[in-house]
Amino acid sequence: MAPGTTVEKKSEDEKSSAKTCRVHLSNPHLDVMKEDILYHFDLGTGTHDFPALFGDVKFVCVGGSASRMKFFIQYIAEELKLGDPKADIPNICAGTDRYAMYKVGPVLSVSHGMGIPSIAIMLHELIKLLYHSKCSNVTIIRIGTSGGIGLDVGSVVVTSQSVDASFRPQFEQIILGKKVVRCTELDEELAQELLESSKEINEFNTVIGKTMCTMDFYEGQARLDGAFCFYTEEEKMQYLKEAYEAGVRNIEMESSVFAAMCKLAGIRAAVVCVTLVNRLKGDQITSPHEVLVEYQQRPQKLISHFIKKQLGKV
Repeated sequence: MAPGTTVEKKSEDEKSSAKTCRVHLSNPHLDVMKEDILYHFDLGTGTHDFPALFGDVKFVCVGGSASRMKFFIQYIAEELKLGDPKADIPNICAGTDRYAMYKVGPVLSVSHGMGIPSIAIMLHELIKLLYHSKCSNVTIIRIGTSGGIGLDVGSVVVTSQSVDASFRPQFEQIILGKKVVRCTELDEELAQELLESSKEINEFNTVIGKTMCTMDFYEGQARLDGAFCFYTEEEKMQYLKEAYEAGVRNIEMESSVFAAMCKLAGIRAAVVCVTLVNRLKGDQITSPHEVLVEYQQRPQKLISHFIKKQLGKV
């Protein structure tokens, strides 16, 4: 391992937390704070009763787009018969324009923006929200879109493990000038449960595979259509084929930090993304708008079926 690199290990508290399925925080500084302000949610422990507002949450679904997450909560409301899906479900984070949050029964739907920095900020505050709310046995699932590798367009990928652009199963971050490496494995049992839910729906192809998480949409994903490109099409294809051979089935920009942070918090987590393009056949999305809308609903259908099974409503 390179100098200045550390691999964080689970503490005894984290191991105990995992057994009891309670959300775990690794920050002693929070214990001496009079109030914890979740700035980007416009929520705070001094102004809101977290257990009353969120204590019953068992499922958290997060996705990049605020409008998509509003559509999802309306869809869940209809599926779980928890209210009029056409009703205007209020945005809990209406006091800020950073993120949007919606709640119906035990389901929380939160937007996270695009890329590792944006979802990381959201996750810090979401994990603290769940902790302050005294939530237990929580499942967090990221739903979204991605570029597929070697899959038909519209296929859904349930992530087994997030890897970086060098196909390593880790998330690296510089903290206090030192490189910190965190594990990016996701819950294997949960992934299998989601795959089984998809088989029961039997409406679209779903696979379990590795997801490559990149820091960029263009060069970082070996595209040829960005403002800059200093490699050939042959080099691009060789790279994507190597990714496929390494078990990578799709590419997005949030899964690594999502997996790492959920694991640190002792929360069962999964990533479920639909593929909008097969990168072995091109870079740009060419499907008609109405087709893309249906594709984007596929992870939502899968998660809805899974939640209904968990609640005994199937």
